[in-house]
Amino acid sequence: MSVKFGLLALLATEPMYGAQLRSEFEARTGGTWPLNVGQVYTTLGRLERDGLVESVGEPDEEGRIAYRLTDSGEATIRTWWTAPVDRSETPRDELVIKLALAVTVPGVHVAHVVQVQRAATVRHLRDLTRLKAQAPPGSDARHEHAWRLVLENHIFAAEAEVRWLDHVEADLARSSSRARPVPAGERPGRDSVPSRSPQSI
Repeated sequence: MSVKFGLLALLATEPMYGAQLRSEFEARTGGTWPLNVGQVYTTLGRLERDGLVESVGEPDEEGRIAYRLTDSGEATIRTWWTAPVDRSETPRDELVIKLALAVTVPGVHVAHVVQVQRAATVRHLRDLTRLKAQAPPGSDARHEHAWRLVLENHIFAAEAEVRWLDHVEADLARSSSRARPVPAGERPGRDSVPSRSPQSI
C-alpha cells in the first residue's frame, strides 16, 4: 500500500493534520499497516514539495498544521482511483524464496519445511476467521466495512497459501517417485521382449 496515495485519498475528503491522517489511515485499514507520525509528516513534506498538497492557515494552539489537496493533488488522486494497481513488479515473498532454495540445497528436509509452514498458516487462518466474527471496537459502519475487506483479503491469501503448499507437497512426492531407482531385478534386460496386450494379439 502506497502511503502517498493513502494520504492523498484521505485529504480528498477534508483538510487534516498529520496525527489525524495517521489515525484515519489506521482506522480505515483495520490497523493492518500501522504508520508513525514521523512517516506521515515525511510523506506530507514530499507531497508538498511536489505540489500535491499545501498547508492550510497557521498552526493551531498545539502547533499542528493541517494540509489540503492542491488542484494537482486532486487530479492525481482521481487518476489513482481509476487506474489498475501495477502488478508487473512482484514483491519478494520470503516463503517462496525459502522453498525455492530448499529444493536446491543439499541436506534440507523440504517436506518438513512445507509441513511446518502449512501448520502455521492454518493456525493463522483460524485466527483470522475468528477475528472476522468480531467487529472492531468503537468503529462506525464505514470503518467496519473497510476493516472487513482488509481482513477478508488476508483470509483469501492464507487459503491460497495452504493450497499452494499442498501443491508443493504433491510436486515433491512426484519428483521423489521419479527419482527413485528401480531395483536391479525389476529392470528389463537388453533382450527382453515387452509383453503384448490382449488387443495386440
